[in-house]
Amino acid sequence: MQIRQRTNLRNQVINLKMSRPAKPHATKFIVHPLTPSRWADVEDLFGPEKGANSGCWCMWPRVTSSEFRGMDKAKRKAAFRSCVAKGPVPGLLLYEDGKAIGWVAVSPRDEVVRFARAKTSELEPELNPAKHYAITCFYVRTGHRKRGLMTDLAKAAIDYAHKKKAAALDVCPIDTDKPLMWGEGFVGIVSVFEKLGFKEVARRSPRRPLMRLSFKA
Repeated sequence: MQIRQRTNLRNQVINLKMSRPAKPHATKFIVHPLTPSRWADVEDLFGPEKGANSGCWCMWPRVTSSEFRGMDKAKRKAAFRSCVAKGPVPGLLLYEDGKAIGWVAVSPRDEVVRFARAKTSELEPELNPAKHYAITCFYVRTGHRKRGLMTDLAKAAIDYAHKKKAAALDVCPIDTDKPLMWGEGFVGIVSVFEKLGFKEVARRSPRRPLMRLSFKA
């Protein structure tokens, strides 16, 4: 009787193991530069009326503080669409199953005026800004957050800047040891970039180090 019970129990354990679902395959993403033909995708991602984070439309790093404050949502949207139309490419879209679920703004430093001039992120005077690219913001679609997509987007930005023959890629992320409120991490998070090989080159603000990934010639 005891032997039969043990056998039945063993079979139950085996059946439980066999019934566990197989581990899902790693998700494959597709990345595309934001060109005019993909405007509808970024508009859908940001929200036609919402405009990403607080109606920014990714213009925050591209204009001066006074210029940004002087724009309402509609003007920011129009300005961003103009940037997309004129080029260079202002960033990359991350797609899953045909839908844009993430955005990273990556472009030459010269294209992001506020980033280039800000004390926390300005380039050392001896370096050439024309050869440096910058990551200035991230945005992830609601329902896809907390999946670690910032890392995927950052990797895409690294690959893009390298292909564009940039000397280096800069970012000025936030350094924190506690959970962030929604929207606070749009500039990137230090721990993500440390794992990707970025090095701190300056810290002019306690929580906003300037980090850099240099590319070999």
